[in-house]
Amino acid sequence: MHEDISAELLGELGAFRKDLHRHPETAFELQRTAGKIADRLEAGGLSVTRCVGKSGVVATLTGGTGNRAIGLRADMDALPITEADECDHRSSVAGKFHGCGHDGHSTMLLGAALCLAADDSFDGTVHFIFQPDEENGTGAQAMIDDGLFERFPMEAVYGMHNMPGLPLGHFAIQAGPFCTFEDNFEIAIHGRGGHASMPELAIDPIIIGANIVLEVQTIVSRSVSAKHHAVVSVTDFESDGARNILASNVTITGDCRGFDAGVSGTIERRMEQIVKGACGAHGASYLFNYSTSFEPLINDPGHTALCAEVAQNLKGAFVDGSYGRVGFSEDFAKMLNHKPGGFILMGNGTEGRHAQPLHNPSYDFNDAAIAHGVAYWRKLADAALRSTR
Repeated sequence: MHEDISAELLGELGAFRKDLHRHPETAFELQRTAGKIADRLEAGGLSVTRCVGKSGVVATLTGGTGNRAIGLRADMDALPITEADECDHRSSVAGKFHGCGHDGHSTMLLGAALCLAADDSFDGTVHFIFQPDEENGTGAQAMIDDGLFERFPMEAVYGMHNMPGLPLGHFAIQAGPFCTFEDNFEIAIHGRGGHASMPELAIDPIIIGANIVLEVQTIVSRSVSAKHHAVVSVTDFESDGARNILASNVTITGDCRGFDAGVSGTIERRMEQIVKGACGAHGASYLFNYSTSFEPLINDPGHTALCAEVAQNLKGAFVDGSYGRVGFSEDFAKMLNHKPGGFILMGNGTEGRHAQPLHNPSYDFNDAAIAHGVAYWRKLADAALRSTR
């Protein structure tokens, strides 16, 4: 399914992706990554704006007489993870690794930009958006705050993510809520430490914290309607106790997911009630912090149908247009709060490193997927600029 992409360009893109993989950068510290992408786009004839939202890149292509404009977005940042497997393009930076495929996402969008720039029949304007700091959920907002949609006017914006376990050439999308919100909580319990042999003189925050860990698991089952999806996970429990020392302080942190802002509010309210009650029963004090890192991603129905139609018309493709909701979060949601559009998943393969879960230290983006992604972006640009949706 190469859709007329030359073998020469595919070879260049594969080498480009592996270079990004060898030199991962995280968050907003993307000087090399953003620089290489911007330099190649400029060499391909596009107008490039650097440092949008600190380290984002926007490349603009205008052709023909059309006055319509859209945005296509890819993320650039890596993860603070050490790569587990050996390969020729293994990360050369200790503790940093492209474990989510953003190296592939950037490469595919770069390839589409180069192909469209060389297409004499291209008509309209496309803004190719290369976003920093997707993983922490702050990069999209940084670009928006820096005038993304005012400086680069567009009618709609589209995103894509690879999906391990989904076969090559397969695409998946869902109208409406598609990716979850992500909330984070921190509960600091302040008791009174003491000698392990005299617990009656202490206020033991470990006992209190253990009760809280169990109680917060009732939030989903007893406070959230069965028609809604929700997950509450305690991910860390720390104390300042020792072998024969009762702790004075405990800190509990965790993560919550769902698709509806009302669910987020319910989880926050019930969690603080549980914390307040448990601490009050034992005479401890507490600090409670609850924040949202990612908003739910909502796909516009019309643009979802357009994305599915484009993918279905690619050679050899299979598309599930009613894939269902997925449990991970995506910073692209913030862009969809400002412009309508669609976010689609693309198969990364079903074997070996390509089938390992995202964020797994043994994961790798599948270079065989590059042609599929480039073809999708090219066809979507053409269809979206002609669409009446």
